[in-house]
Amino acid sequence: MSTLVLITAAPTSVHAWHALGLVQALQDKNEVFRVFFYQDAVHVANDLQWVPDDQRRLTQEWQKLSIRLPVCVSAALNRGITDEENAKRHQLTHYNLAQGFELVGLGELADAVESSTRLIQF
Repeated sequence: MSTLVLITAAPTSVHAWHALGLVQALQDKNEVFRVFFYQDAVHVANDLQWVPDDQRRLTQEWQKLSIRLPVCVSAALNRGITDEENAKRHQLTHYNLAQGFELVGLGELADAVESSTRLIQF
């Protein structure tokens, strides 16, 4: 059985933290899973997002997992998040995609939906 964890909740939402907890549990149990960040969840990939010192940083928690972290490129660009390649392509002067995250197209989401036996959305 394989699980697709589709994350659409913003990083400030408790649901985003629940998604992380589920993925950590799946990883601990050596379950087959994939994640995909879409809609407001793409904000987690913003390396310039500030978090107070007394709070855990969701971006870093995802990075600690050392898994593939695909982010919808259209949703990210629409929210001001880009990698170096897209910054050049769209003539932007800066890029801010956090390390470990990867901008991908919606074809990747379609493939993940097709190849997974269950989909859980947060």
